[in-house]
Amino acid sequence: MDPREPPTPNRWRRFDEWDARPLRQDRFAEEAPEQGFCAIGSPFDPKASCSISAGRVTVLDGKGEHDFDLIDEFVARHHLDPAVVDEAMALAPLDVARMLVDIHVPREDLQRLATGMTPARLAEVVAEMSALEITFAFAKMRSRQRPGNQAHVTNAKDDPLQLAADAATAAALGFDEIETTMRVASNSWANALACTVGSAVGRGSVLFQCSIEEAEELRIGMSGLASYAETVSVYGTEQSFIDGDDTPWSKAFLAAAYASRGIKARCTSGGASELLMGFHERKSILYLEARCLCLQRAMGIQGTQNGGVDGASLTASLPSGVRELMAENLLAVWLGLECASGNDVRTSASEIRVGAKIAPFLLAGSEFICSGFGSIKGYDNSFNVSLFNGEDIEDYLVLQRDFRVDGGLTAIGEDEAIDLRTRAVDAITAVLEELDLAHPTAAMRRSVVFASGSDETQGYEPGAVTPMSEAIDARGITAVDVVRALAKRGFVAEAEHVLMMLRQRVSGDYLQTSAIIRDGRVISAINDPNHYAGPGTGYQMSEERWAKIKRLRGTLSRKDVLAGQAIRGTEERRRYTLENLGPAARGTDPHEVVVGISPGFGENLHETTAGHPLSAVIRALMAGISEGGGTARFVRCRHTADTSFIGLTAAKLSGSGIGIGLQAKGTTVLHRADRLPHLNLELFSNAPVTSLAHYHALARNAALHARGSRPDPVVVPSHGQALSARFHVQVALIHAVETALTVAGALPVEVRPVFLREAAA
Repeated sequence: MDPREPPTPNRWRRFDEWDARPLRQDRFAEEAPEQGFCAIGSPFDPKASCSISAGRVTVLDGKGEHDFDLIDEFVARHHLDPAVVDEAMALAPLDVARMLVDIHVPREDLQRLATGMTPARLAEVVAEMSALEITFAFAKMRSRQRPGNQAHVTNAKDDPLQLAADAATAAALGFDEIETTMRVASNSWANALACTVGSAVGRGSVLFQCSIEEAEELRIGMSGLASYAETVSVYGTEQSFIDGDDTPWSKAFLAAAYASRGIKARCTSGGASELLMGFHERKSILYLEARCLCLQRAMGIQGTQNGGVDGASLTASLPSGVRELMAENLLAVWLGLECASGNDVRTSASEIRVGAKIAPFLLAGSEFICSGFGSIKGYDNSFNVSLFNGEDIEDYLVLQRDFRVDGGLTAIGEDEAIDLRTRAVDAITAVLEELDLAHPTAAMRRSVVFASGSDETQGYEPGAVTPMSEAIDARGITAVDVVRALAKRGFVAEAEHVLMMLRQRVSGDYLQTSAIIRDGRVISAINDPNHYAGPGTGYQMSEERWAKIKRLRGTLSRKDVLAGQAIRGTEERRRYTLENLGPAARGTDPHEVVVGISPGFGENLHETTAGHPLSAVIRALMAGISEGGGTARFVRCRHTADTSFIGLTAAKLSGSGIGIGLQAKGTTVLHRADRLPHLNLELFSNAPVTSLAHYHALARNAALHARGSRPDPVVVPSHGQALSARFHVQVALIHAVETALTVAGALPVEVRPVFLREAAA
């Protein structure tokens, strides 16, 4: 097909290009409140209202007491404070919204007012706020000062070897919590055992959850093989609750059961769950989530996992949907709950939308920015692919560095990663063997250490894991048995880490709101409260922490650049030399083309940004000038490193008035003596994509200009590459070397390339 002919009649070809973009895999929902497709402000949302009679709530959001459903009843009796209701409900929603972004209104005052606001009023307040205002308010209202992050550690095989290795690297990356689930439900105990051991290798002090049916999860927690839970699901319509065979009272009892056994717990809700279940009551997603969050506060739970969660993709498909996800997270922290702020579902195929969605929480901070971040590869994520996955970890690390924010993670080196994974695989092998659960082979262990995902491993398949898991359950194996096994086989530090977590269970300190454990110390909203009140307050990253965040792969320094150039210099000295002939004079040959080179060319610098040896560039220029019928002469400029001025200097020294300016990094200009410095004949500004053939062609054109012709300019094509991002650091460092070598007023020096026999051969 002729590329000039449109593939579809009467269609702008740009639409074909847009059709090929990942974004086109997304689907967007039409706003339709009658069907529940409304993010914020459905016409069917109730108007906020509340009446108190004899200290008892008798009217809630337009409903009389006799019409309360089970959610209304629970909210009225356990969330609303009759002593605050009249004061809070008398405030206009816009006024409260302004208080949320006012640094002079303390967070504690706003949380007190929230106890007197109904779900409809809470939703009305945050609906008044822009996405920017929600982000700012979130930074002010979150409970714990220090941000954190949570990882998903799963794999398609439920392989305990890979789970242990991936848990260790997740812990080393800085995740404060690790959550696992399984492809086969009966493998839950083995998965829990593996992640418990692996996270103890990474650094210890990591909270761990095995996400399974609630009663089973409680049993795993009681064995010491899990330290927190967030599967206590809450819904915003009565029918959704009943369909899920639960009630607010049973959920509150379950949360108390977790806490009574020293297991940290939080609820899970999240916008659009009612819409997915088919019981939306035509209400907006935000209003229904406001009901959920009021329920959770009423239950006495310390925290929540919300921000869409499983329904995030549906919410994000709606107009203002991502803003709604932000708004429900703001409601969570406003109500004083620890907030694991979603970002755990890949809501879009577009990387632009993914990056935009994480930005508010990265900038504002959150108790857990993701709940969780898929620290494994996307296909290994048994929760379904996360907003960010193992493939995206370095992108996320760079975002932290870009904005100078703490997203909870730090980079690990290549050697460190292998050491950790080896140690974790050896540790879980020791436990499996000591407890007579399995005997992994050396090949299985080695494959897991180096594998990025389960497609590359020779580890256990799900069917082989099930007998191990059932044996752990049947034999009543606990974390104490794990401690004994680790210690017996010499993994003393890991045994101490597991034992430390068991001691924390006894003390119960990490049941405090927003608690995490770092370096064996509980950090929570109690001893690390968020007191943000404007610039200079709230969480301030330490210089030590900032230094860790700044350290990333691909970071270049002047030392790195010069070291690489020195290696090339050793090679170049076997190819050619630049013989110094003394001060350069004005030429008389009318066919002469003078090539001006930069101060560091062939001295400190020996390779262009495209990777061409400078000797090869010289050869290409000489061949091109010869082909065009010209004579080449070379001069080194010492007074400037600017390409245009080098080229103009060369042109003024040339007998023909035609010169070429060449920097060591490869930027090249074709100049004429009678032109202004930056009004050249031709310019190769994109040195990283300039080939030797391009240099040859430009030099040929230079010779043709010297002979009076007007050849077509040579164009170096680019195809939308982000050349600046790839090369500007290197370019700036190289140019700094060049400019440091300049000498004001120094005259050009003529040089002659002398190619050595070894290179010629």
